[in-house]
Amino acid sequence: MIEHPNEVVTKALVRFVQVGAHKAAVITLDNGFDHKKPNSFGPAGLRSLDEAITAATEAGPAFIAITGKPYIFCVGADITGIPFLTSREQAVELGELGHRVFARLKNSDIPTFAFINGAALGGGLEVALHCHYRTVSGGAAALGLPEVAIGLVPGWGGSQLLPNLIGVPGAAQVILQNPLTQKVLRPQQARELGLADELFEPADFLERSLEWAAGVVAGDVTVERPEVDKDMWEGVLFFAKQQLDEKLHGAVPSANKALELLALAKDATFEDGTAAETQVLADLIMGDESRASLYAFDLVQRRAKRPVGVPDKSLARKVTKVGVVGAGLMASQLALLFARRLQVPVVLTDIDQARVDKGVGYVHDQIDKLVGKRRLDEGTAAKLRGLVSGAVDKSVFADADFVIEAVFENLELKKQIWAEIEKIVSPEAVLATNTSSLSVSAMAADLEHPERVVGFHFFNPVAVLPLLEIIKGERTDDATLATAFAVGKELKKSSVLVKDAPAFVVNRLLTRVTSEIFQAIDAGTPLDVVNEAMDPLGLPMRPIALLQLVGPAVAFHVGETLHGAFPDRFAESENLKKIVDAGLPVMVDDEINPEVAKLVAGGSAPLSADEVRQKALDALAEEIRIMLDEGVVAEAQDIDLCMILGAGYPFHLGGVTPYLDRSGTSERVTGKRFLPQGVASLPA
Repeated sequence: MIEHPNEVVTKALVRFVQVGAHKAAVITLDNGFDHKKPNSFGPAGLRSLDEAITAATEAGPAFIAITGKPYIFCVGADITGIPFLTSREQAVELGELGHRVFARLKNSDIPTFAFINGAALGGGLEVALHCHYRTVSGGAAALGLPEVAIGLVPGWGGSQLLPNLIGVPGAAQVILQNPLTQKVLRPQQARELGLADELFEPADFLERSLEWAAGVVAGDVTVERPEVDKDMWEGVLFFAKQQLDEKLHGAVPSANKALELLALAKDATFEDGTAAETQVLADLIMGDESRASLYAFDLVQRRAKRPVGVPDKSLARKVTKVGVVGAGLMASQLALLFARRLQVPVVLTDIDQARVDKGVGYVHDQIDKLVGKRRLDEGTAAKLRGLVSGAVDKSVFADADFVIEAVFENLELKKQIWAEIEKIVSPEAVLATNTSSLSVSAMAADLEHPERVVGFHFFNPVAVLPLLEIIKGERTDDATLATAFAVGKELKKSSVLVKDAPAFVVNRLLTRVTSEIFQAIDAGTPLDVVNEAMDPLGLPMRPIALLQLVGPAVAFHVGETLHGAFPDRFAESENLKKIVDAGLPVMVDDEINPEVAKLVAGGSAPLSADEVRQKALDALAEEIRIMLDEGVVAEAQDIDLCMILGAGYPFHLGGVTPYLDRSGTSERVTGKRFLPQGVASLPA
């Protein structure tokens, strides 16, 4: 019998209630903790549900309903138990156990209902799909089948039930598109798709659901579901396959397997379809990509919330006002973020009133857009507009506790700004720089209080990317560092402590790859070859598209900084300089600009795509080992967390170091693995 030694068991608790003339059995899923530790299904939890269904059925109620604890229905399988599955047979057993228990709800002669009162993900949504009817609360935070994003597939009936309930276009969205774009369904969307039969408000959700279920059982309520159109089934999946190939280039096995299961759902019996699910799930569980994905998921869910090396939070100072130096796009994005999250006054400054007005205007426009999208109510929007102001005179920073600069990447300019501001603010005010590559220590060197300068490196777009690299300068003190991490948490960012080293983590590694890419271009490798070289990894963007996003001028500047620091590893590229000097976009209509291709033509030693990729991977392995030896971050896990959250590196790679380990690159280049055997991989 499969066991999970550390399982937090979600118990299925049965109670009987009278709803008018009907006796109902209500099964409540509850692991005994609050919403911060959601319900999930491990082996013991599944057996508890099995026993609850037996107890409910034997009592002969008019209907059986399953619901969750406050705010949480169930978030799926307990994936912390997957590392304990050491054989394919155990993985098959887990799949079959879930199928057997859930199928009892589908095959029940007594009507079954799912009252989705809160978050329902993965196996949590699948158990609801097995019920004959479903209601959803307007307060349910998230609904979906996210398994593909962690290297798995919906393995307890979802791939077969969902397309036959809402049609294959909607199922492809929920099973493929949403996980790969990190999206979930909101309750209203679930209702519109037909995933739920009714939507009720959270205040009286259970009462309304029970009354509605009693009406269904009595025949007073008719549930109408449109017939699923199967004529376009193959066409929809063909188009989905094209999109997957274009985006992932076959690098994510779970996505292709999910497509195969969706295709099977058109004509297969439910029994045959779920048997196929079990076999696919077992294969994926025992595969490298799923182990790497689960490692990445754990980093994002756990390590990101408990950053390593952070001083005690009791040392953090309170922030009651924020100053932003600069009023350009990045500065304006920061002003909006600080105002929204900290709910304190935020003031921008710049060299003239026109720039200041433009920055404040941008913030107000963005607030208006949030109101239009119904993400802010008008009352909150009015408050935020009142919190954000601007001025030319930096004396407005006098009572600010936290000042951040977001001006052009020039060390002397930034030193000049801090020298000026230090005379205005209190000695305890934190001075944060959003530099992407310059030395925080050098920036603070000439100040009276260098101990309160800290790097606070955001990634663009600020509102979207969750990473915040917090850089400790040589003299940054614990109070400053504690305040920086406390502010980062309030901003809802995932903060990683980084040593003051050129370009820190993400930009250093991306620039090392860019350096290798341009060395290949300088050698005569065509742009389309280098652009496709990294495709087998399934990265979110190809190199040339990434260069377009970052901007050739910015990439060249960061490259210059790193060439100056490490000339033996970061080469200067004449071709990149040519692109910058010409002011040409490297991409036009999602294609490589032919003018740029002509501009960089030349070189007599072109490389193949395989050679380009291997050189880039070798360079990554070398640079990561050097960074770890230098103590840029505490562990390889922090490198991976930064690359996932700051560069969008995918879960199936585990960030970057698990891929370098399993491909043999780590040991070949550096002499050893980055992670112990069994971490982000199968046990030896």
